[in-house]
Amino acid sequence: MESLGTILWASFNTIKKRKDMMYKWGVFVILTFVVACTSAGQERPTEPAEKTSQEPATATKTASAPASSGRMNYVVETARPKNEIKQTFPYDIDLKTADGTVVNSSEALRANGKPTVLLFWLTTCVPCRYEMKAIAEKYDQWQSEADFNLVAISTDFQKNYDAFVRRVKESGWKWKTYHDMNREFRLVMPGELNGLPQVFVLDKAGNIVFHKRKYRPGDEDVLFEKIKAAAK
Repeated sequence: MESLGTILWASFNTIKKRKDMMYKWGVFVILTFVVACTSAGQERPTEPAEKTSQEPATATKTASAPASSGRMNYVVETARPKNEIKQTFPYDIDLKTADGTVVNSSEALRANGKPTVLLFWLTTCVPCRYEMKAIAEKYDQWQSEADFNLVAISTDFQKNYDAFVRRVKESGWKWKTYHDMNREFRLVMPGELNGLPQVFVLDKAGNIVFHKRKYRPGDEDVLFEKIKAAAK
């Protein structure tokens, strides 16, 4: 029968061998992981980056005339400072017709003893299109019942002037239509024309007696009632 000392010594050697084996196995696993990470982290050949067309950020600057050359990817602000623009009707703002004629609002809107309706719109504004179509369908009848001026003024940016011309020619409107070429009416009208369409009714003296923004079917009938009241 083996002595207790022999048994203990054998057990100790067995445990030591197992620890040595576990240590070696642990070292192997760690080395394998390090090699794998190193390989994965190696820099790959750089592929050419896909070119993207980056448009210049929209900028606003003051200018006395449109840019002379090059593609315009930004807005050129040509409006005068607010304090240089006449703030009362008929104002003193340059307007352009669909045939390219420039006329000042002091002449185009000059008081003639009639109330005046100013309708502000955009070529890209769908509600504007609906409202103007509704008014056009009733315009002849309105004119037979009340004596008034109706002037539609586009507030499109200069780059959309051609779209303004096309819309005017296609629509065949019977009222006067102008393009606010320097976008100055927003500096004289209440609310700065935020949200279109907008309609203003001015009495015979040029005072605003009615104002509405946006459009819902039937608004044109409310508008005509205001026109008739101003025409009395």
